[in-house]
Amino acid sequence: MSRQVDGGRRYAAVVALGELGRSRDVRDRADAGRGLAGFAEMREALGPLPALLLDPGDTSVTRATAEALLRRKDGIGLATVASALAVADPNHGDWIHSAVHEVFGVFSEDRDSAMRLCEEMPGHPDDRVALGARQMLSTLAEIDPVLRPL
Repeated sequence: MSRQVDGGRRYAAVVALGELGRSRDVRDRADAGRGLAGFAEMREALGPLPALLLDPGDTSVTRATAEALLRRKDGIGLATVASALAVADPNHGDWIHSAVHEVFGVFSEDRDSAMRLCEEMPGHPDDRVALGARQMLSTLAEIDPVLRPL
């Protein structure tokens, strides 16, 4: 199968998930957030993801989307969540911080890796990413992971 066909299918998936993210049903929006997290590197996902992270109708969408993005354990997922965290109201911010604890509270290696990635973001050209990364770094520093290497 060619890359062009794969790219077309990926684009179609992101478009479909973006439409699902505009549903009135909270379960649809949460599913869209989880699904779009897998495509966070695509330009087309950059519109719907922040909207789902700051979902005005239900913070369960916020948490589901944030957890899925953080479970990527990469700079793209962390930067997307950091950007939303920087502008989140206190309620949404609490749910994003809860997602950080959920994802990075088990393995110290995962938490430490996330901290290293966040430490690189304060110089990010997007001020929201830089601010949110500082906030996330503070939350990560508070976490005492359950499992550590021997």
